[in-house]
Amino acid sequence: MRTRRKIEIMKLDDSIQFIKGVGPKRAAMFHKLGVHTLEDALLFIPRRYEDRSRIKPIAQAQADALETVQGEIKLAQQVITPKGKKFFEVTVGDGTGIMTAKWFNFHPKYMKTLFPKGQRVILSGLVQFNSYTRYGKEMLHPNYELITSAAEDLIHTGRIVPIYSATEGFNQKTLRAIMKQIVDQHADLLPEILPEDLKQRLGLIPVVQAVRQAHFPDNATPIAQLNQGNSPAHRRLVFEEFFLLELGLARRRYSLHQQPGIAFVPKTGLENKLRQMLAFRLTAAQERVLQEIKQAMQRPHPMNRLLQGDVGSGKTVVALLALAMAVENGCQAAVMVPTEILAEQHYLNLHPLLDKVGVDTLLLKGDLKAGQKRLAYDRISAGIAQVVIGTHAIIQQGVTFANLGLVIIDEQHRVGVMQRANLARKARQGFSPDVLVMTATPIPRSLALTVYGDLELSVIDEMPPGRQPVKTRLLFEKDRPRIYRFINDQIQAGGQAFVVYPLVEESEKVDLLAATEMYTHLQQDVFPQLKLGLLHGRMSGGEKEEIMLRFKNRQIQLLVATTVVEVGIDIPQASVMLIEHAERFGLAQLHQLRGRVGRRGQPAYCVLLAQYGFQIAEADLRLRGPGEFLGTRQSGIPDLKLANILRDAGLLETARKEAFDLLRHDPQLKQPQHQPLKQAVINKWKTKLELLQVG
Repeated sequence: MRTRRKIEIMKLDDSIQFIKGVGPKRAAMFHKLGVHTLEDALLFIPRRYEDRSRIKPIAQAQADALETVQGEIKLAQQVITPKGKKFFEVTVGDGTGIMTAKWFNFHPKYMKTLFPKGQRVILSGLVQFNSYTRYGKEMLHPNYELITSAAEDLIHTGRIVPIYSATEGFNQKTLRAIMKQIVDQHADLLPEILPEDLKQRLGLIPVVQAVRQAHFPDNATPIAQLNQGNSPAHRRLVFEEFFLLELGLARRRYSLHQQPGIAFVPKTGLENKLRQMLAFRLTAAQERVLQEIKQAMQRPHPMNRLLQGDVGSGKTVVALLALAMAVENGCQAAVMVPTEILAEQHYLNLHPLLDKVGVDTLLLKGDLKAGQKRLAYDRISAGIAQVVIGTHAIIQQGVTFANLGLVIIDEQHRVGVMQRANLARKARQGFSPDVLVMTATPIPRSLALTVYGDLELSVIDEMPPGRQPVKTRLLFEKDRPRIYRFINDQIQAGGQAFVVYPLVEESEKVDLLAATEMYTHLQQDVFPQLKLGLLHGRMSGGEKEEIMLRFKNRQIQLLVATTVVEVGIDIPQASVMLIEHAERFGLAQLHQLRGRVGRRGQPAYCVLLAQYGFQIAEADLRLRGPGEFLGTRQSGIPDLKLANILRDAGLLETARKEAFDLLRHDPQLKQPQHQPLKQAVINKWKTKLELLQVG
């Protein structure tokens, strides 16, 4: 089978294993780099470039500089020093001077064969001046390229050289040689999917030319453009990746607009009763956002909206009034959250209000006993339970809604898109429920255009009166004593404190402070006069509830915890939070954790204690990518291989505009010139196509 595949014309989806020079062993190395098929290999763009195209006369090569020289081998020999140290030395001359190249790990016979006297060679590397050698200038372990009489195409020196992401056992020279063969022999297989008018309008080069130039660019291409990812080749490939992504998102939004939804009638009876029970008035931002949501709910197609607002901005109240409209129209509403603690918090906050206006509210958790679960399922399927609050237990197979009209997802970055899809399917046959997705995480616009590109956006950009921003400080290990003094002062003044760790117990492989060990240390050695508690995810639901109740009742002054407190903890008097190993947390987690303090308007503080300096926000996104930033591996969007949503934000905006414009004119991509593009969208989204209808 292997022999027969070698003589066949390769296809883009063929395994990388069958490319000449690869085989099973190197294929496994490619797999570690995310390269599985021929197409993957063609789009495995170098991570950076080195300019080795400027060949200098040896006499002009500067010490302590990266230089490229060319000359004839005058001598090649193994040298043994008086102390018995061995190295292989090649002496090269070009008429202007002499330079030596040295290798300390070598096979003498192979090196003698590789560097015969009279052979012309190009050397690239760091030039050093060694006064103990005869000629002074030398390179240690330089990159080299042998020049044949046929003047073969140079790969490793004498040109702008690509540097690829590599893995153990895969050196750059081997990888580069394989990639050169792949690009030369197979780049023409890539289809041109972008419409000609679009390419001309945006000045984009053909895809085959882009791939060839991205891997092995002409020496005339500015090296800065290449390393910044904005050469013509990079722009073409990045645009295409964004364009396919945004076409999928545009198709998802278009599909939603074609589905039958529930056109809610504007009723305000329940809303007015709830407003009268609130101890505060809504801010102007809350009123504006509520009107946006209510108007969207009145349309005959499903609402698919993202509600963004800082912790404490009042998203829950807006959601409460939105679900009141659904209930008053005879529909059920489901509030789905990622943790049981948050579900219980929402239930405790919403149930008393809804109960007073005659709305039946049910809390659905995963740890209900069999009898309790059957009773809850019966109440939901009969329509008795008008508002259901719960975790992923809501989407379990046995849960059937009588008439689900509104789905509210809180802390959405912790809830996967497949879970949201399953919840939306709980609506009655033929109708899709309205979906309101809420997040407190500040999202860079570039990320919002990818992860949430199909959603309408509402933003609460105003905090309630009296709510003060949490003061956040980044400190280091040397500051620990004064941090502890500050925490003690806050508690003595009547406040409460959190200390948060990334692990439950110490790991031998990771040198991190752990919650259980540090709880003992803090109680015995640092705060013996205070009442401490410990909370982590391995505790049972009952144990967690008991600890949180004691903390809320001020029987615990300082709570040592893991990220189980990230969402859903409401302790009015908590005024300070210390986050240990802050560099181990992403922006979304840090922002959520910080929101646990200062919830009643008093001054509040969050101390990020890091083992080394770090920047959060967009730096976190740049380092970890959108897949880690918000848990968007569950989001249902294809991964980005080439594009960087921060670096390439301008191209992303352009691609989004072009994609949405195109679908407005050809929603089904039926026109003949769009057929290659349609197939590319299908290939890009693959199994995620069913998610094109999911908010």
